[in-house]
Amino acid sequence: MVTESTLSAAAADADVIDVTRLRVAIARLSRRLRRHEIAGLTPTQLAALSTVERSGPLRLGDLAAAEGIAPSTLTRMVTVLEEAGFVTRRPDPSDARASTIAITELGRQTMDRLRDEGAALLAQSLLALTRDQRTALATALPSLEHLADAAAARADSVSPPPA
Repeated sequence: MVTESTLSAAAADADVIDVTRLRVAIARLSRRLRRHEIAGLTPTQLAALSTVERSGPLRLGDLAAAEGIAPSTLTRMVTVLEEAGFVTRRPDPSDARASTIAITELGRQTMDRLRDEGAALLAQSLLALTRDQRTALATALPSLEHLADAAAARADSVSPPPA
């Protein structure tokens, strides 16, 4: 939640950081990095596959909560991932009404390839910067990581949409 004191602090720093320029630059860089071929997956499907890879086998409801999407939407999305061979779906041994999904070897290989492509694209893009610009970016990296972690924590604290 944005408070008045947060806005005041941000306004006080406005002469140091142009937040609009920062937001636009991050958004443009993010779009550029996503332009590489993503194995026929939508960004939402890719995010769900990444969560399954990172968290191990998950119940569908847990994945829906983690991704902040409705269970019915998730069911359709998992079907697409399953038909493409990226995940397997099995009955949950502790609850016959539920299913769990796990990433397949093809899913792992695809995620590895996409990460490698993204890293190579970013590394190539960094070559367009001067040494001083790369140094400044390296210096800013811990702050950017902190911003990303804080944004993820805020997103995790928001309750998932109703089913």
